Amino acid sequence: MAGLSLQSTYQLTSGHYIPRVGFGVYKTPADVTEKVVLKALELGYRHIDCAKMYQNEAESCNAIRNSGLHRSQIFYTSKVPSTSMGYEKAKQAIAESITAANIGYIDLMLVHAPYGGKESRLGTWRALVEAQKAGYIRSLGVSNYSVQHLDELEEYIKNGGGGEISVAQYEIHPWCPRDDIVAWLQKRYVIIQAYAPLVQGTRMKDPVLQKLSQKHGKSPAQILVRWSLQKGYIPLPKSVTDSRILENAQIFDFTLSAEDMANLTLNEYSPVSWDPVRDCKL
Repeated sequence: MAGLSLQSTYQLTSGHYIPRVGFGVYKTPADVTEKVVLKALELGYRHIDCAKMYQNEAESCNAIRNSGLHRSQIFYTSKVPSTSMGYEKAKQAIAESITAANIGYIDLMLVHAPYGGKESRLGTWRALVEAQKAGYIRSLGVSNYSVQHLDELEEYIKNGGGGEISVAQYEIHPWCPRDDIVAWLQKRYVIIQAYAPLVQGTRMKDPVLQKLSQKHGKSPAQILVRWSLQKGYIPLPKSVTDSRILENAQIFDFTLSAEDMANLTLNEYSPVSWDPVRDCKL
Protein backbone atom coordinates (compact mmCIF):
# COMPACT_ATOMS: atom_id res chain seq x y z
CA MET A 1 0.00 0.00 0.00
CA ALA A 2 2.97 2.24 -0.60
CA GLY A 3 2.30 5.71 -1.95
CA LEU A 4 -1.30 5.93 -0.76
CA SER A 5 -2.83 9.21 0.36
CA LEU A 6 -6.22 10.74 1.13
CA GLN A 7 -6.62 11.25 -2.61
CA SER A 8 -6.00 7.58 -3.52
CA THR A 9 -9.04 5.89 -5.01
CA TYR A 10 -10.78 2.65 -5.88
CA GLN A 11 -12.70 2.23 -9.13
CA LEU A 12 -16.34 1.31 -8.60
CA THR A 13 -18.36 -1.14 -10.68
CA SER A 14 -20.19 1.96 -11.98
CA GLY A 15 -16.89 3.12 -13.52
CA HIS A 16 -16.46 6.11 -11.17
CA TYR A 17 -13.69 6.53 -8.61
CA ILE A 18 -14.04 6.80 -4.83
CA PRO A 19 -11.35 8.00 -2.37
CA ARG A 20 -10.10 5.28 -0.02
CA VAL A 21 -10.75 7.30 3.15
CA GLY A 22 -13.88 9.30 3.87
CA PHE A 23 -14.91 11.92 6.39
CA GLY A 24 -18.15 11.21 8.25
CA VAL A 25 -20.62 13.79 9.56
CA TYR A 26 -23.01 11.54 11.49
CA LYS A 27 -24.27 13.40 14.60
CA THR A 28 -22.24 16.47 13.65
CA PRO A 29 -24.38 19.47 14.69
CA ALA A 30 -25.60 21.47 11.70
CA ASP A 31 -24.15 24.70 13.08
CA VAL A 32 -20.58 23.33 13.01
CA THR A 33 -20.82 21.00 10.02
CA GLU A 34 -19.64 23.48 7.40
CA LYS A 35 -16.65 24.44 9.54
CA VAL A 36 -15.48 20.88 10.19
CA VAL A 37 -16.03 19.73 6.59
CA LEU A 38 -14.04 22.72 5.37
CA LYS A 39 -11.24 21.74 7.77
CA ALA A 40 -11.31 18.14 6.51
CA LEU A 41 -11.10 19.30 2.90
CA GLU A 42 -8.29 21.69 3.80
CA LEU A 43 -6.36 18.78 5.35
CA GLY A 44 -6.73 16.69 2.20
CA TYR A 45 -9.89 14.63 2.62
CA ARG A 46 -11.80 14.37 -0.66
CA HIS A 47 -14.69 12.12 0.38
CA ILE A 48 -17.62 13.33 2.51
CA ASP A 49 -20.12 10.80 3.86
CA CYS A 50 -23.48 12.34 4.69
CA ALA A 51 -27.16 11.30 4.85
CA LYS A 52 -30.57 12.90 4.84
CA MET A 53 -31.10 11.48 8.32
CA TYR A 54 -28.12 13.48 9.64
CA GLN A 55 -29.91 16.77 8.93
CA ASN A 56 -26.72 18.47 7.74
CA GLU A 57 -26.70 17.85 3.98
CA ALA A 58 -26.94 21.54 3.06
CA GLU A 59 -24.16 22.48 5.49
CA SER A 60 -21.87 19.70 4.25
CA CYS A 61 -22.35 20.85 0.68
CA ASN A 62 -21.90 24.52 1.57
CA ALA A 63 -18.40 23.48 2.58
CA ILE A 64 -17.88 21.68 -0.72
CA ARG A 65 -18.93 24.76 -2.68
CA ASN A 66 -16.83 27.08 -0.49
CA SER A 67 -13.72 24.91 -0.41
CA GLY A 68 -12.12 26.36 -3.52
CA LEU A 69 -11.83 22.84 -4.92
CA HIS A 70 -13.35 21.81 -8.25
CA ARG A 71 -16.54 19.79 -7.80
CA SER A 72 -14.95 16.84 -9.58
CA GLN A 73 -12.28 16.59 -6.88
CA ILE A 74 -14.76 15.79 -4.11
CA PHE A 75 -16.80 12.62 -3.65
CA TYR A 76 -20.09 13.21 -1.85
CA THR A 77 -22.41 10.53 -0.46
CA SER A 78 -25.97 10.75 0.86
CA LYS A 79 -28.57 8.14 1.81
CA VAL A 80 -32.30 7.47 1.49
CA PRO A 81 -33.57 7.30 5.10
CA SER A 82 -35.45 4.33 6.50
CA THR A 83 -38.49 6.60 6.97
CA SER A 84 -38.65 7.14 3.19
CA MET A 85 -38.71 3.57 1.93
CA GLY A 86 -40.84 2.72 -1.09
CA TYR A 87 -40.87 4.17 -4.59
CA GLU A 88 -42.83 7.39 -4.05
CA LYS A 89 -41.33 8.30 -0.67
CA ALA A 90 -37.82 7.49 -1.85
CA LYS A 91 -38.28 9.54 -5.01
CA GLN A 92 -39.25 12.53 -2.87
CA ALA A 93 -36.37 11.99 -0.43
CA ILE A 94 -33.86 11.74 -3.28
CA ALA A 95 -35.17 14.98 -4.81
CA GLU A 96 -34.91 16.71 -1.44
CA SER A 97 -31.33 15.53 -0.96
CA ILE A 98 -30.36 16.70 -4.44
CA THR A 99 -31.90 20.12 -3.74
CA ALA A 100 -30.28 20.39 -0.30
CA ALA A 101 -26.88 19.48 -1.73
CA ASN A 102 -27.06 21.90 -4.66
CA ILE A 103 -23.73 20.69 -6.06
CA GLY A 104 -24.86 19.46 -9.47
CA TYR A 105 -24.93 15.73 -8.72
CA ILE A 106 -24.49 13.28 -5.86
CA ASP A 107 -21.60 10.88 -6.33
CA LEU A 108 -23.14 8.04 -4.33
CA MET A 109 -26.61 7.42 -2.91
CA LEU A 110 -27.22 4.51 -0.56
CA VAL A 111 -30.33 2.89 0.84
CA HIS A 112 -29.66 3.65 4.51
CA ALA A 113 -31.24 0.49 5.94
CA PRO A 114 -33.34 -2.46 4.70
CA TYR A 115 -36.50 -1.65 6.67
CA GLY A 116 -39.99 -1.63 5.20
CA GLY A 117 -40.28 -5.04 3.57
CA LYS A 118 -39.35 -6.35 0.14
CA GLU A 119 -41.71 -4.19 -1.90
CA SER A 120 -40.47 -1.02 -0.22
CA ARG A 121 -36.80 -1.97 -0.60
CA LEU A 122 -37.16 -2.71 -4.30
CA GLY A 123 -39.28 0.38 -4.87
CA THR A 124 -36.57 2.47 -3.23
CA TRP A 125 -33.96 0.92 -5.50
CA ARG A 126 -36.16 1.65 -8.54
CA ALA A 127 -36.27 5.33 -7.55
CA LEU A 128 -32.48 5.37 -7.20
CA VAL A 129 -31.99 3.79 -10.62
CA GLU A 130 -34.25 6.42 -12.19
CA ALA A 131 -32.28 9.23 -10.52
CA GLN A 132 -29.03 7.68 -11.73
CA LYS A 133 -30.32 7.44 -15.30
CA ALA A 134 -31.39 11.09 -15.11
CA GLY A 135 -27.84 12.07 -14.14
CA TYR A 136 -28.56 13.24 -10.60
CA ILE A 137 -26.66 10.36 -8.99
CA ARG A 138 -23.53 8.68 -10.30
CA SER A 139 -23.28 5.46 -8.26
CA LEU A 140 -25.67 3.41 -6.14
CA GLY A 141 -25.35 1.22 -3.09
CA VAL A 142 -26.81 -0.04 0.15
CA SER A 143 -26.12 0.18 3.86
CA ASN A 144 -26.81 -2.30 6.66
CA TYR A 145 -28.14 -5.00 4.31
CA SER A 146 -27.90 -8.64 5.43
CA VAL A 147 -26.89 -11.36 2.97
CA GLN A 148 -30.60 -12.14 2.59
CA HIS A 149 -31.33 -8.54 1.56
CA LEU A 150 -28.32 -8.49 -0.76
CA ASP A 151 -29.51 -11.70 -2.46
CA GLU A 152 -32.96 -10.17 -2.88
CA LEU A 153 -31.58 -7.05 -4.53
CA GLU A 154 -29.16 -8.98 -6.72
CA GLU A 155 -32.02 -11.09 -8.05
CA TYR A 156 -34.07 -7.96 -8.76
CA ILE A 157 -31.19 -6.36 -10.67
CA LYS A 158 -30.52 -9.53 -12.68
CA ASN A 159 -34.19 -9.71 -13.63
CA GLY A 160 -34.18 -6.27 -15.18
CA GLY A 161 -34.40 -3.96 -12.17
CA GLY A 162 -31.38 -2.00 -13.31
CA GLY A 163 -28.45 -0.38 -11.59
CA GLU A 164 -25.56 -2.03 -9.82
CA ILE A 165 -24.47 -2.31 -6.20
CA SER A 166 -21.25 -0.32 -6.33
CA VAL A 167 -20.80 0.32 -2.59
CA ALA A 168 -22.06 -1.23 0.64
CA GLN A 169 -21.67 0.50 3.99
CA TYR A 170 -21.64 -1.17 7.42
CA GLU A 171 -20.39 -0.77 10.95
CA ILE A 172 -17.18 -2.75 10.66
CA HIS A 173 -14.21 -2.90 13.02
CA PRO A 174 -12.31 -5.68 14.83
CA TRP A 175 -15.23 -6.16 17.27
CA CYS A 176 -17.82 -6.33 14.47
CA PRO A 177 -16.15 -7.89 11.40
CA ARG A 178 -19.24 -9.16 9.48
CA ASP A 179 -17.19 -11.80 7.66
CA ASP A 180 -20.17 -13.39 5.84
CA ILE A 181 -21.30 -10.08 4.37
CA VAL A 182 -17.74 -9.07 3.48
CA ALA A 183 -17.26 -12.35 1.60
CA TRP A 184 -20.49 -11.81 -0.38
CA LEU A 185 -19.52 -8.27 -1.34
CA GLN A 186 -15.89 -8.95 -2.20
CA LYS A 187 -16.88 -11.84 -4.48
CA ARG A 188 -18.87 -9.29 -6.51
CA TYR A 189 -16.27 -6.50 -6.37
CA VAL A 190 -18.52 -4.26 -4.29
CA ILE A 191 -16.51 -1.63 -2.39
CA ILE A 192 -17.06 -1.80 1.36
CA GLN A 193 -17.26 1.31 3.53
CA ALA A 194 -16.70 0.99 7.27
CA TYR A 195 -18.62 3.38 9.48
CA ALA A 196 -17.84 3.67 13.21
CA PRO A 197 -14.26 2.54 12.44
CA LEU A 198 -13.17 4.05 15.77
CA VAL A 199 -15.85 2.05 17.64
CA GLN A 200 -17.16 5.42 18.91
CA GLY A 201 -14.15 5.59 21.22
CA THR A 202 -15.34 2.67 23.36
CA ARG A 203 -12.35 0.35 22.80
CA MET A 204 -9.38 2.71 22.96
CA LYS A 205 -8.04 1.10 26.16
CA ASP A 206 -8.25 -2.42 24.80
CA PRO A 207 -4.96 -4.22 25.67
CA VAL A 208 -4.32 -5.46 22.10
CA LEU A 209 -4.97 -2.01 20.69
CA GLN A 210 -2.78 -0.36 23.32
CA LYS A 211 0.06 -2.76 22.56
CA LEU A 212 -0.11 -2.01 18.84
CA SER A 213 -0.31 1.72 19.58
CA GLN A 214 2.91 1.53 21.57
CA LYS A 215 4.62 -0.67 18.97
CA HIS A 216 3.96 1.72 16.08
CA GLY A 217 4.01 5.02 17.96
CA LYS A 218 0.50 5.73 16.75
CA SER A 219 -2.76 6.45 18.54
CA PRO A 220 -5.34 3.66 18.99
CA ALA A 221 -7.58 5.59 16.56
CA GLN A 222 -4.86 5.56 13.91
CA ILE A 223 -4.36 1.81 14.40
CA LEU A 224 -8.07 1.22 13.82
CA VAL A 225 -8.25 3.39 10.71
CA ARG A 226 -5.15 1.66 9.35
CA TRP A 227 -6.69 -1.77 10.09
CA SER A 228 -9.73 -0.82 8.03
CA LEU A 229 -7.59 0.49 5.18
CA GLN A 230 -5.48 -2.68 5.06
CA LYS A 231 -8.60 -4.86 5.03
CA GLY A 232 -9.51 -3.11 1.78
CA TYR A 233 -12.38 -1.14 3.30
CA ILE A 234 -13.01 2.59 3.12
CA PRO A 235 -12.93 3.89 6.70
CA LEU A 236 -15.23 6.80 7.54
CA PRO A 237 -13.78 8.39 10.68
CA LYS A 238 -15.55 11.44 12.09
CA SER A 239 -14.64 14.19 14.51
CA VAL A 240 -15.46 17.84 15.18
CA THR A 241 -11.98 18.48 16.64
CA ASP A 242 -9.37 19.83 14.22
CA SER A 243 -6.48 17.90 15.79
CA ARG A 244 -8.34 14.60 15.58
CA ILE A 245 -9.52 15.24 12.02
CA LEU A 246 -5.81 15.54 11.17
CA GLU A 247 -4.78 12.59 13.34
CA ASN A 248 -7.30 10.27 11.70
CA ALA A 249 -5.75 11.09 8.32
CA GLN A 250 -2.16 10.38 9.35
CA ILE A 251 -2.28 6.67 8.66
CA PHE A 252 -0.19 6.35 5.50
CA ASP A 253 3.30 6.32 7.06
CA PHE A 254 3.14 2.93 8.80
CA THR A 255 1.94 -0.60 8.13
CA LEU A 256 0.38 -3.20 10.37
CA SER A 257 2.14 -6.55 9.97
CA ALA A 258 0.36 -9.81 9.26
CA GLU A 259 0.81 -10.63 12.95
CA ASP A 260 -0.67 -7.29 13.97
CA MET A 261 -3.70 -7.88 11.76
CA ALA A 262 -4.08 -11.41 13.15
CA ASN A 263 -4.03 -10.04 16.69
CA LEU A 264 -6.97 -7.83 15.73
CA THR A 265 -8.96 -10.82 14.47
CA LEU A 266 -11.29 -11.23 17.43
CA ASN A 267 -14.04 -13.74 18.13
CA GLU A 268 -16.59 -11.09 18.98
CA TYR A 269 -19.69 -9.46 17.52
CA SER A 270 -20.31 -6.23 19.42
CA PRO A 271 -21.71 -3.39 17.29
CA VAL A 272 -21.84 -0.02 19.02
CA SER A 273 -24.40 1.58 16.72
CA TRP A 274 -27.82 0.46 15.45
CA ASP A 275 -27.77 -2.95 13.78
CA PRO A 276 -30.36 -3.30 11.01
CA VAL A 277 -28.32 -6.20 9.64
CA ARG A 278 -29.54 -8.31 12.56
CA ASP A 279 -32.70 -6.40 13.53
CA CYS A 280 -34.41 -6.37 10.13
CA LYS A 281 -35.51 -9.89 9.26
CA LEU A 282 -38.08 -9.21 6.53
